[in-house]
Amino acid sequence: MTYSISDLEQLSGIQSHTIRIWEQRYNALKPMRSDGNTRLYDDNQLVRLLNIVSLNQAGLKISKICKLSDQAVNELIDQHYGSSSESEQNEFYISQLIKYGIAFNEFSFSTLMDEAILKLGMINSYRLIIYPLLVRLGFMWRKDDICPAHEHFLSNIIRQKFFAAINSIPLQVDAEKTWLLFLPEDEDHDIGLLFANYMLRINKQKVIFLGSKVPTDSIAKILKNVAIDHALLFMTKLRLKNAAQNYIDQLSEICSSTQIHLAGNSQVIDKLENIDHINWFKSLDEFENSIQKSQSL
Repeated sequence: MTYSISDLEQLSGIQSHTIRIWEQRYNALKPMRSDGNTRLYDDNQLVRLLNIVSLNQAGLKISKICKLSDQAVNELIDQHYGSSSESEQNEFYISQLIKYGIAFNEFSFSTLMDEAILKLGMINSYRLIIYPLLVRLGFMWRKDDICPAHEHFLSNIIRQKFFAAINSIPLQVDAEKTWLLFLPEDEDHDIGLLFANYMLRINKQKVIFLGSKVPTDSIAKILKNVAIDHALLFMTKLRLKNAAQNYIDQLSEICSSTQIHLAGNSQVIDKLENIDHINWFKSLDEFENSIQKSQSL
């Protein structure tokens, strides 16, 4: 694949201006040129930049890093990241996970993810690594600048980690509150919903997890047969205001006796009207507070 310099900025967290300086002063990267003389980068150049960022975060000078061969850079990464600060190690995890994901290196991606989860725990791994990683990649996916295969590859490994963590939590058969978790019929990115599932279960809540692409008539049938205290959904996909409003109005009618919790794309949710009855949480902290509040109700 080929990437623009703005793509590299998004994936590495390094400003385009800085990347250009590294190229000019230190020969950090060797971009190709389009017919219009636009910089273009391949996977190898992206991987090299991610490695340079990791070592620079560990305290090494750019001038020194850029003189090294790719093999020497990889050896230095193994030596230095363990002794860096917490924020630098988090950036290391993000950069290297992107690198392994772009290369479809399942073993290295999964191993590094397991290491992060073991060190930080699942919640902090999501806060500090998985969520920032998905934010960077999500922008690229929306622009179709990353192959859908990369999206499925990375997402499925992360989902496997959540399923394993959720499976280790004892089921709550006598919990006082029951949560229904789902995505609308046109939504399929469920990692945020899986994190919510994990958070609710470790807080001893009963969860009915439906996952992605759930029709509203299925929600209605469940509510007729099961007492649901809270319904949680994510709306992340860009959609026309009328379509989003119609969906929320229909869902509000179906869930008239259930507290609705909503998260996702603020560009979509902020335009919705008549949602005072819906709890819109805009951050992970707000979600945790919602769980604690629901336990006391």
